[in-house]
Amino acid sequence: MALHNKNPNFLPLFFATLFVFASAEVFFEERFEDGWESRWVKSDWKKDENMAGEWNYTAGKWNGDANDKGIQTSEDYRFYAISAEFPPVNNKGKTLVFQFSVKHEQKLDCGGGYMKLLSGDIDQKKFGGETPYSIMFGPDICGYSTKKVHAILTYNGTNHLIKKEVPCETDQLTHVYTFILHPDATYSILIDNVEKQTGSLYSDWDLLPPKKIKDPEAKKPEDWDDKEYIPDPEDKKPEGYDDIPKEIPDPDAKKPEDWDDEEDGEWTPSTIPNPEYKGPWKPKKIKNSNYKGKWNAPMIDNPDFKDDPDLYVFPNLKYVGIELWQVKSGTMFDNILVADDVEYAKKLAEETWGKNKDAEKAAFEEAEKKREEEESKDDPVDSDVEEDDDSDATDGTESDSDVKSDAESEEDAHDEL
Repeated sequence: MALHNKNPNFLPLFFATLFVFASAEVFFEERFEDGWESRWVKSDWKKDENMAGEWNYTAGKWNGDANDKGIQTSEDYRFYAISAEFPPVNNKGKTLVFQFSVKHEQKLDCGGGYMKLLSGDIDQKKFGGETPYSIMFGPDICGYSTKKVHAILTYNGTNHLIKKEVPCETDQLTHVYTFILHPDATYSILIDNVEKQTGSLYSDWDLLPPKKIKDPEAKKPEDWDDKEYIPDPEDKKPEGYDDIPKEIPDPDAKKPEDWDDEEDGEWTPSTIPNPEYKGPWKPKKIKNSNYKGKWNAPMIDNPDFKDDPDLYVFPNLKYVGIELWQVKSGTMFDNILVADDVEYAKKLAEETWGKNKDAEKAAFEEAEKKREEEESKDDPVDSDVEEDDDSDATDGTESDSDVKSDAESEEDAHDEL
């Protein structure tokens, strides 16, 4: 009897939804629950130099769910490399979705929060900065100039950075980054399930030579007039214009009382710029009636262009990896997904980040409040301003040169291409 009160469209919609998610293929999904270490291999890269950083398994200093843990960089001035293997994936004819969440608890000044998809066979214990990859994606922050999302694609052995600017999030909260690659060679970049950039592999990366180029044989016609303005032939130079001097005697100049013409010579006043002098005369400009516009060589088909219908295809994706250099540690990764279904990725983001984001923000604000209260307790009530200034100048925890050095170290340590 109760069935009669239900929406008659509910059951078909319900089963259709189940079918959509049942048909979604998840190539790799990691929520860092119990047993995660058996699926990941920590690299020995930089270990011999004592520069390999350790990962912490934690929910972070502030979170929306203490049981929702990820892996976090834990040591400053260290290299980090870790990877996990999954069954080989060929995305030909499929949508490819690469998604993960990242949080910079350390209020990152200079460092990355990106991840990589790698193809073929690699030695995971040697995975590092020189290991070839297929896709590198995620946020990168360094100073005021670099605050963007990297999307680097490897084609024919060369890494290509996206040409469009995609700003990244810079706060200390968790954010979800999603890269979607479609079989028609279009793409989308999402942050927190909101599309931030979209376009085509053909236009937004230099993977192939351009389809059209300017005709190198084309020449501008001799009678082509590209001067928009010309001197007015009717305009005449005023009489006496060239007789106007550049400078005139200063009317306020006074001969010094002790000036002796016999000893000092004839006194002449100093000069000042003549307000009447307008510079060399030039006729005024008028619109050129013969102006044809700026000449451009015609576009022709590029003989070096050869289309690749598999431009979007990565035929043997097999690993997901994190490879970073961090001046200040504290970056956390979680909820990593490699799949072929956009809706499943959005659903995963809402089930994790979406469910916890408000509570995490509240926890962060409470932590900030406590930090500010502690700092105010530590500050002396009656301080000598001059003494504090001297102290800051000599005993500061980090000078401008230190910050610059950190940034330079970061740039030297990782070549994004």
